[in-house]
Amino acid sequence: MHSVSRRVALKTMAALTGVAAVPALSEPAAAAKRNPKWEASIEKGLKWVANDQQKNFGNWTAANYPTAMTALAATALICSGSTTTQGPYAKNIRRAVDYLITKCRTNGLIGDPVRDNRYTYGHGFSMLFLSQVLGEEEDAERREELIEVLTRSVEFSCRAQTESGGWGYVSAKDGNDFDEGSTTITQVQGLRGCRNAGIPVPLEAIEKAKRYIYLCKNKDGGISYSSKNRGSSRPAITAAALATLYNAGDYDGEHVPEMLDYAKKQLGKIDGGANSFGHWHYTYLYYAQVMYRQGQEEWGPFRDKLYDKIVSEQTGDGGWTGNIGPIYVTACNLIMLQLDKAYLPIYQR
Repeated sequence: MHSVSRRVALKTMAALTGVAAVPALSEPAAAAKRNPKWEASIEKGLKWVANDQQKNFGNWTAANYPTAMTALAATALICSGSTTTQGPYAKNIRRAVDYLITKCRTNGLIGDPVRDNRYTYGHGFSMLFLSQVLGEEEDAERREELIEVLTRSVEFSCRAQTESGGWGYVSAKDGNDFDEGSTTITQVQGLRGCRNAGIPVPLEAIEKAKRYIYLCKNKDGGISYSSKNRGSSRPAITAAALATLYNAGDYDGEHVPEMLDYAKKQLGKIDGGANSFGHWHYTYLYYAQVMYRQGQEEWGPFRDKLYDKIVSEQTGDGGWTGNIGPIYVTACNLIMLQLDKAYLPIYQR
């Protein structure tokens, strides 16, 4: 798919919001070719996210996840094409970056091991968000700061990896060798975002994570919860694992076809049933990425059903409600709704 320049998108958004943007460099933004109802929903959602940002600190929070929610919410904003310097949400994105930088610790962790519940989530989402910001950052001093932060964050993540190759809710160096699929996926996608942005990432860490995913694979093609707590396959973890393998460049590995077949059988109907284990938005945040990478023939019909469902559930104020909290659900929905705008390298085909 042709990737549209983010600066091109800014011209389109500026026309809608009255905010000045740099001149367009190529063809109009893909948004103009999409369903107007989706676009209206996205715009309402983005404004809701911007208005929900904490004025004093620049963060968002839900269920004691301030770092994770800030990174997710800000990722939803940069999916629209805004950067730290351009676009209607530039100020919000800058404040989110500032907040996350204040959360950086000397050991490389982005977050607070005391106040951030299951802090590896926040660390992984922050690596992903800040790595996408780095590619568009124009200020030399801030670029150097981001490079330093991300370099240390990669080092922390690699130290936090368990012997099995996965990650748990806290670092393995904190004396807990437990690992599970959802935090592993968050770390690998964050590491891949860093590597794409030019931050050195040891190949062995990625390879160990891939082996961990394969270790958790059951005979039906699905991925279980943990290498230490196998049990039945989890559609949500399988979808997330597939998205992560794609990020790692593993499109044709021997395990991928079975995993994809399992995920399609379990998640193709886009319902809210037991297959999502109560985490529908987490499940489809990753499954949407998987389907997007299948190409337009499969993505188009799936996208139409997914987007229509999401838009139909939006509240009057522009957000969405659900498990964990409104900012989490709204951020997940906005990332999904903007996937095929292809502004972020991590989500591109």
